[in-house]
Amino acid sequence: MLRYLLGRLAGLLGVLFVTSFVVFAGVHLAPGDPVSFLLHGRPATPETVAALRAEYHLDDPLAVQYAKWLGGVLHGDFGRSAQYHQDVSTLLGSRLPGTALLVGYSAVLVAVGGVTAGILAALRPGFLDRAVLIATGVATATPSFVSAIGLVSLFSVNLGWFPGPGGTPEGLGDRLYHLTLPAFALATTFAGLLARVTRSAMLDELGREHVDVSRARGVAGRTVVRRHVLRNSLGPVVTVGGTMLAGLLVTTSVVETAFDVPGLGSLLVQSVSAKDFAVVQAVTLLSVAAFVLVNLVVDLCAPLIDPRLTLHGEGTS
Repeated sequence: MLRYLLGRLAGLLGVLFVTSFVVFAGVHLAPGDPVSFLLHGRPATPETVAALRAEYHLDDPLAVQYAKWLGGVLHGDFGRSAQYHQDVSTLLGSRLPGTALLVGYSAVLVAVGGVTAGILAALRPGFLDRAVLIATGVATATPSFVSAIGLVSLFSVNLGWFPGPGGTPEGLGDRLYHLTLPAFALATTFAGLLARVTRSAMLDELGREHVDVSRARGVAGRTVVRRHVLRNSLGPVVTVGGTMLAGLLVTTSVVETAFDVPGLGSLLVQSVSAKDFAVVQAVTLLSVAAFVLVNLVVDLCAPLIDPRLTLHGEGTS
């Protein structure tokens, strides 16, 4: 176990290092000059431009800029935002709670909606199964921004049940109320995918020989489903669900921008447009770290859910 954990942590550090350098190089090599954004189109003397470039180390070679940034990160310093004129760590701290609440809300919707729909489809072949397949097919094919437009048009503009984009919620209850439509827009695609995975896993377990034997021995149908079918189906469901949770973190930018949610996703979009290098690097590094950590937790939990699995993903003999 210790060797496995050390190996995965070493892999995590390697992924973070490579990803951070690739993103750092990509942002710096993209067309455009951050000095132009800092000046807001105002004319400036060569001395002013040189001072700005020196302040943000824009004249240093790429490798030197990256080394300075990485050294700061190792000491807890993510740099200073050129767009917002404040420390990046402070900026992330103010935006992180909004994204975390949105992702958590969406994850609950994905887990409850996807697993429930998949179980019903597997246990009720016929009309209900076909209805779930059609609904999940539409859900998985609908991009988040399309879901956002439809939800706002129906539930905010026409029915007036939920507030539209923007607004300043007060308290946890009001924040959840304002995040309901963004959470559904973010969760729709992932819930459809999880429902199909759950249905497939359930059908696979329902066809197992030990399930037929249990039924032949007179064990109640609900007991068979609960103790054998559902329990053995949790392995692939949890594995895919963990990957989807990490995917929610990546796709928040679309929903947060559509609903004007002040989170990390919308911050990333604004920072890419402004070529705010420090913020783009910090948000990307945080997203990659969360993605890898979620997958690590899923790998560690898989053998606990299904003892037939090992930490290396192989079945026991």
